[in-house]
Amino acid sequence: MTTIPGELEGGVLYISMEYGTVVHSCCCGCGHEVVTPLTPTDWSLTFDGEAVSLWPSVGSWNLPCQSHYVIKGNRVVEAGPWSRKMVEKEVKHGKAAKARYYANLSKSSVDTGVSKAKLDPGQESRATDLSPWKRFWAWLSK
Repeated sequence: MTTIPGELEGGVLYISMEYGTVVHSCCCGCGHEVVTPLTPTDWSLTFDGEAVSLWPSVGSWNLPCQSHYVIKGNRVVEAGPWSRKMVEKEVKHGKAAKARYYANLSKSSVDTGVSKAKLDPGQESRATDLSPWKRFWAWLSK
């Protein structure tokens, strides 16, 4: 997928491997758009052949709902609320983790001459053709 629809359907994850991004309507039902970048320091998406999971938890701290949940095996698992202090601590930790990761990545590329490898586009398209993404999120419409 290269574009996200203007109106998000509830219970559907819109996944773009090309842009390393997952977008969905907040699982609390408020209708706000939630964007989770797929990077080594943000979220990861796993597909086990039948179900998808998104990790770590999704905390909508900047939305009025302040929703907090994990998407695991095609199910939304509600997580407990966080205080503003907990959110600020996690934001600080996340920024530090990014700084370390990208500093080490830059250093290892310079020191070892390692470069990034791009997947064969044919492999990527076969992976997304396994089944419609909507099938994975039918659980929300039940």
